[in-house]
Amino acid sequence: MGRWRSAGAAVLRVLAVWAVATGTLVLLSLVLPDFRLQSADGDSLTRVGLTAALGAAFFGLLNALVWPWLVRALLLAPALALGSLVFLLNGLSLSLALSAVPGRGQAGLRTAVVVAAVTSVATSATGAFLAVRDRGAARRRLRRMAGLRFGRLAPSPASREAGLVCLQLDGIGYRVLRDAVAGERPVMPTVAGLLAGGHTLLPWRTDWSSQTGAAQLGILHGSNEDVPAFRWYEKETGQVLVSNRPSSAAELQRRAQARTGRAGLLATDGASRGNLFTGGAGQVALVLSIATRRRRGQRSRAGYFAYFSDPAHAARTAGAFVAELVREIGQSTRARLAGVRPRVRRGGLYPLIRAFATVVQRDVVTAAVVGDILNGRGVVYADLVAYDEVAHHSGPSSRDTRQVLARLDRCVALVRQAVEHAPRPYHLVLLSDHGQSEGPTFSGAFGHSLEELVRIGCGRPVVAPPRREETGAEARGVARAALHRPEEPAAPPPERRAEPGGRTAPVVLASGNLGLVSFPDLPERAGREAIDGRYPALLRTLAEHPGIGFLLVRDERHGPVVLGAGGAEHHLDSGKVLVADPLAPFGPGAAEAVRRTAGFRHCADIMVNSAYDPVTGRVHAFEEQLGCHGGLGGEQSRAFLLAPPGLSPADRDGALVGAEAVHGVLRRWLAEARAAARAGAGAAG
Repeated sequence: MGRWRSAGAAVLRVLAVWAVATGTLVLLSLVLPDFRLQSADGDSLTRVGLTAALGAAFFGLLNALVWPWLVRALLLAPALALGSLVFLLNGLSLSLALSAVPGRGQAGLRTAVVVAAVTSVATSATGAFLAVRDRGAARRRLRRMAGLRFGRLAPSPASREAGLVCLQLDGIGYRVLRDAVAGERPVMPTVAGLLAGGHTLLPWRTDWSSQTGAAQLGILHGSNEDVPAFRWYEKETGQVLVSNRPSSAAELQRRAQARTGRAGLLATDGASRGNLFTGGAGQVALVLSIATRRRRGQRSRAGYFAYFSDPAHAARTAGAFVAELVREIGQSTRARLAGVRPRVRRGGLYPLIRAFATVVQRDVVTAAVVGDILNGRGVVYADLVAYDEVAHHSGPSSRDTRQVLARLDRCVALVRQAVEHAPRPYHLVLLSDHGQSEGPTFSGAFGHSLEELVRIGCGRPVVAPPRREETGAEARGVARAALHRPEEPAAPPPERRAEPGGRTAPVVLASGNLGLVSFPDLPERAGREAIDGRYPALLRTLAEHPGIGFLLVRDERHGPVVLGAGGAEHHLDSGKVLVADPLAPFGPGAAEAVRRTAGFRHCADIMVNSAYDPVTGRVHAFEEQLGCHGGLGGEQSRAFLLAPPGLSPADRDGALVGAEAVHGVLRRWLAEARAAARAGAGAAG
């Protein structure tokens, strides 16, 4: 009886969607002058309705049977071009459907594109509304959202062991998330519901390099050794590695796998979605480290096919994309007219990058994760970068970012709903890779950049930098890969920047409020004595600057030494402090984090951390970022972990410190889930 009732409900839903499509076509024929559903002699309303019904039926059949194959054929097109072609092909499908009703339906291509988009959205919204209370229909809706075909069954897990779904909410610090789930009307009600249902919210402390490259490499591959910053210069090759460039990400992943001897956290039945690295997963989509090089069977952009296989997605995403552009222009204009300070530039390509991160990347990655869950994948790790991108330009606690948090909460709700319909149980883990600290930029506060200050300390004339450095937002690398844009050099080759006297100019790079200064013509890592011998005023110029908190250099006698203003020193190997401890304002764990980085092979000759005010929490980014991360100081070093119930405590050995420790926790939870399944099977036997 239940089966017949379910079949009847499905038939009624199909008829309802068909009716809505028919009504939409009739309405649009009355509104759009170039779209008609009657013959040249005119027809009765009944005849027009019949024409609309037949056209809607043919259009639906074409979308169901032909559309996925058309989109698959276009998978090699850049992501945004694919989205545009989706509209064109959808319009052609409607024109073909109308032509099946001879002598009556007619629309120009431009009008057909509009009519097809509106009809697709209307029918999709109707189907979603009718499926809310039907568990089977809800599961089918989720499968459609993920681009899964109805005839393909999810693979049966070898056992009933629980899977692990990890959603990385990029850049959301512990305090930001705690505030977002507080109160009677929380900004993120779904996440608040997880906490009420047994999840535990914990902070974890990042490494000195508090940015996605180091954090995600450590979490997914178990080692972020020798990743001193988001970007750094390597003397032996003369190259700059940048975490959000595909070639650099591939090299960092290769090094981590060589160090650990393991493929990564996701090596067994895993999926990696929207990340910088694969984690060893066999199923990948929108992963930067394989954007240019991939193994057979891996397609970094396959997630776009899964998402755009439903033409309604293209229409909704395009509308949301345009709305986000308008929202950003309005918000930046309002901030400029109100004289908000501090403020950074928000023009150029930034509105497009923001819309890509907060709409396209978010929707495609969420759909891919839903598909993984419904297919019973063993472990999934996905990164949603929307908050991080907006916080860089609007500030981590702004009204702009609160809106992004609310939309991310809806993504979590979709994933949670998919878990309820999955063929196996899942533990849902939310976490972040770092937080964000805010404050006026270094150049905005002091009138000069870090590179200009270094040149002053070297006694060289201050010249304009050869090119404006890209900020460290992960979304820019993802967007470039999606558009098939070639990589650009991260910095001018040193040999092209030779100064009078035959010396090569220092390479000065920025990663949030962490700066790196390297001397290409000083062999290996230059020591304090070598730097003082060549540039006697440089270290003091930097250390005494009010915008700089401390420097890390190598001393030939004392090893790694932290320098501060007024002759302050902290010898990291011995713990000896002279005058005052430059690391004291940065809190517990600062010395440990700096000491670890000092042992990296590619630690810069001078590592520069901006000043930090413990009262206001402000730092000074060396990039054009209002909210920043990458160094020490404030909330950027306090990420969060939302631990699911039923597993061992994440911090059972004390405070959770470093991305590699988070990797250990996730690996332990996977082992516990598998062991529990084996124990249950043994008891049943």
